[in-house]
Amino acid sequence: MKTLIPRGAVAPERKWYVVDAAGQVLGRMATKIATVLMGKHKPTFVPNVDVGDFVVVVNSDKVRVTGKKDDQKIYYRHSGYMGGLKARTFREQMGRDSSKVIQMAVRNMLPKNILGRKRLSKLKIYAGEHHPHEAQNPQPLAVGGRW
Repeated sequence: MKTLIPRGAVAPERKWYVVDAAGQVLGRMATKIATVLMGKHKPTFVPNVDVGDFVVVVNSDKVRVTGKKDDQKIYYRHSGYMGGLKARTFREQMGRDSSKVIQMAVRNMLPKNILGRKRLSKLKIYAGEHHPHEAQNPQPLAVGGRW
């Protein structure tokens, strides 16, 4: 029996999934999303070809973290100048832009190369309940609890 290896020229069949982030734990949800974006849930997974699916996340402003991470988890950014290090806690970042929290969590779980950035572009995050991707007929993706 031959093994099917997808090539870059062959367009894989891509599905759309929707994730409701209301009440979900950030890390557990991000691992499941990263797995779907990479395509590891498919039998045709190859590490050097983008075979992953699209993921739409709604209610990003209702995601939660466990323990004391509300005040102890810190997001850093640097301007590039001397003394240009800025820091925000999880609570402050959620107040400003809750979609960045999920995007950063998923981005850090993807490969740090061109393919990882391409996979991250298939992640769509919205703070509210509604999203403009109804035409793609996204299916719900279960991310709660254990797999």
